[in-house]
Amino acid sequence: MRKFSKEEFWYYTKRAFWVLFAWVLIFNSLFLYEYLTLVENNALTSEYDFTIAFRASLLVSIIAGLIGGTVTLNFMERSLRKYAFGRALVVIALTYIIVALIISLIGSVFYYSDYIGKPFHSQEVITEVKVFFQSWLFMKNIIIWLFIVLSTVVIFMVNDKYGPGVFPDYLKGKYFRPKRERRIFMFADIRNATGIAEALGEEKYFHFLKDFFEDIAAPIQQSQGEVYQYVGDEVVVTWKMKNGLKKGNALRCYYRMRGVISHREAYYTKTYGYLPVFKVGLHYGAVMVGELGRIKRDIAFSGDVLNTTARIQAKCNENNVDILVSSEFADILYQLPEGLTKETIGSVQLRGKSEEMTLVTYREHIT
Repeated sequence: MRKFSKEEFWYYTKRAFWVLFAWVLIFNSLFLYEYLTLVENNALTSEYDFTIAFRASLLVSIIAGLIGGTVTLNFMERSLRKYAFGRALVVIALTYIIVALIISLIGSVFYYSDYIGKPFHSQEVITEVKVFFQSWLFMKNIIIWLFIVLSTVVIFMVNDKYGPGVFPDYLKGKYFRPKRERRIFMFADIRNATGIAEALGEEKYFHFLKDFFEDIAAPIQQSQGEVYQYVGDEVVVTWKMKNGLKKGNALRCYYRMRGVISHREAYYTKTYGYLPVFKVGLHYGAVMVGELGRIKRDIAFSGDVLNTTARIQAKCNENNVDILVSSEFADILYQLPEGLTKETIGSVQLRGKSEEMTLVTYREHIT
């Protein structure tokens, strides 16, 4: 498994925190609901101690959230992408069972040790724990946690497919009827892709692309971008205006992508003999967005901005740069990432366009 970059570390840490927060909230809400239901039906015995039970519930949910957020749903999900879906499900299921047994053991030992007032290794506590593992309460907790884990995994999988923030819009039917939006687009294309493909052969080149697209996924997510589509060796990324302009996310995404690939240079050189050097073009404008298709329904964009962005990217070779943006986009980018200055290339004639367009590139300050 490759090392985390600093940005990836904070991305996964933030995601782990939200898993921890959500799981603790959900599990303890269920605990309180069950407690209030028992109180309402006068089903509690005099032996029931709410404080001890709540402390045990809180401990279990925190441990589950920490393990789930950092291991089960972050590191595992990251590494299992290289496996087939069926094998991944088996590994996740086995891991869940092992983790659930460990958490249940810790929680029950804590509860009965506190309730009886004896050390956790005493025979009385051990006996009560054995009884607990044969009870309906244990099975109920296993089922609840299975539902929570699977729900979280599904949310992450859907979020990976549609991109951050897209799935909620899809559920709300936001794009059921086509609507007009202003969006930022970035076309990223690997240089000398044809030559690399011929040298590597079909199968090895496919794995080359697979590694490249997987490596740039984290920078895209961290920049609040959405992958619109993969076309051969090219990826099209889009942002809602506020997300792409905030902190210069759309522009920052390119440099994050380049940083990740540079960090993996030794791997690519050793495995393939080539480093995926890429060029990008950025532009923004109005598009129509909506759901298309009947057999395979998807969210699609339509508008001149896509063709223009593709043409801008195609001009990178002529101008010997790796990034080109329209002057319109450069003008509205109110937060430029630190260490960058913009440099006007000049007016160019884009294929299929009647008027010339001024293009801008960016230079990094070497300190």
